[in-house]
Amino acid sequence: MNRRSFLAAATGAVAATAASALPALAGGHGRLGTFRGLSNHVTTGTAEIADGRVNLLGDFTFDGAPDPKVALGSNGRYDARTLMGRLASDRGASSYAIPNGVNADAYNEVWIWCERFNVPLGVARLGG
Repeated sequence: MNRRSFLAAATGAVAATAASALPALAGGHGRLGTFRGLSNHVTTGTAEIADGRVNLLGDFTFDGAPDPKVALGSNGRYDARTLMGRLASDRGASSYAIPNGVNADAYNEVWIWCERFNVPLGVARLGG
């Protein structure tokens, strides 16, 4: 291996390592928001609305609860009509279809909601 090919290989390895350290971002980058925990729960990471789906990105973490669901809300108010089902995992990326008839543009928050106890567990306010 000559000096030029060594440098090219090293640069590629550094770029690949740096890219793997970033959270996985979904498709075309829709509206993004960062979670904050509610009701004494720890909820962190990034949510995205894009292409009729809510995507929780690879940096998502949640400390757990008995009945967490994914839903939408607006200006601090959760909307039960937007429930998308049970949270698939307490860590990492997952994706949820927005229910038919729900206009995602009318909402500016992604919620993690405990349906059993009717309390919020986390909310991500969306930008743009």
